[in-house]
Amino acid sequence: MNDVRRSVPFLISALALVLAGCQTAPQQQRTPVQMPAPIGPVGVQPPAVPPPAPTPTPTPLMTPTTFAALPGWQQDDLREAWPAFIGSCKAIAVKPEWSGVCAAAAGVNGADSAAVRVFFESRFVPNFIRAADGTDSGLITGYYEPMLFGARKRGGAFQTPLYRVPDDLLTIELGAAYPDLKNMRLRGRLVGRKVVPYSTRAEIERAEIAGKELLWVDDSVEAFFLEVQGSGRVQLKDSGETVRVAYADQNGHPYKAIGRWLVEQGEMTAKEASAQTIKAWIAAHPQRRQELFNVNPSYIFFKEERLPDPAVGPKGALGVPLTPGRSVAVDPQMLPLGAPVWLSTTRAGSEVPMQRLMMGQDTGGAIRGAVRADFFYGFGKQAADSAGLMKQRGQIWVLLPR
Repeated sequence: MNDVRRSVPFLISALALVLAGCQTAPQQQRTPVQMPAPIGPVGVQPPAVPPPAPTPTPTPLMTPTTFAALPGWQQDDLREAWPAFIGSCKAIAVKPEWSGVCAAAAGVNGADSAAVRVFFESRFVPNFIRAADGTDSGLITGYYEPMLFGARKRGGAFQTPLYRVPDDLLTIELGAAYPDLKNMRLRGRLVGRKVVPYSTRAEIERAEIAGKELLWVDDSVEAFFLEVQGSGRVQLKDSGETVRVAYADQNGHPYKAIGRWLVEQGEMTAKEASAQTIKAWIAAHPQRRQELFNVNPSYIFFKEERLPDPAVGPKGALGVPLTPGRSVAVDPQMLPLGAPVWLSTTRAGSEVPMQRLMMGQDTGGAIRGAVRADFFYGFGKQAADSAGLMKQRGQIWVLLPR
């Protein structure tokens, strides 16, 4: 409405000018006067006008290449990636472009290294991934499944809640009305007849969500990092049972890295920033813990799942269990979820090459861009240590069916 109000005076003025022009009496016809050509120095030509610069051709996202171009391809034991690939097929085989290749996989002996290699090399084309600006390397981070300690009722050390999805959280699938926004969601809550943004982390922490406590845990720092990982396990004090808490929904606010904020505040350097150093900073500045957490307005809600087999990883965004060391989170707006991905990077906190076949089976709030990936390390202390240090540069190829 403000834009309309601002435009009314302009429209009235313009209309007045048009009407004035219509009422002007016709002018007498005059004989055009021929003006002499301008005189300049003899032999001097007017400066040439340079042609307009050509519009730069945008860098293609994917460039088809060969398996020989993949660094370390011959050295990877592809049998280790086979279970993860079969897992992807359970979710994507219904798509026409994947149905044939997934059907053919059923006839491959996954324990036969040569057969698995022949399958991938004959059925797929590797495509080198570049960002829109031509950048061909990006950030590769890591994540894991943490263990927390909790109870079903609040008491003693168990004072930090993990919440279920609130009843007033609305999720609107934008693709239903606008096909160009497929896979995009709008989250909020209804106030009167308007949908407004849902509460931020700071607002949720202040007000609490009574009645929606899923479990209570004994460490607010580990609860925050559980949200960053997306899922984890909780060992219950009262029963001794270990359950899985899985991602259920999110409050709709964008993820913001607290490590980056600490760097911007001069508390540590970018090279120093890791999960380990962030936790150490919190331990040294307990009075600023909530201030730091509130930097990230994103808030994750969980659901409880049984844990019949501790060796099986949590389900990722694709809906299939993640495979430690062979599953990776990608940006689904850039790369097809479920597709095999060749990753060339270095091991966590080192320069030792790590080149292997992965499956893009998950997503993440911080995983944005074409050359961006989050390496799933699995469960346990070693996984946590590696994921916390993983902040490497890397290149990505996506394998698509021929």
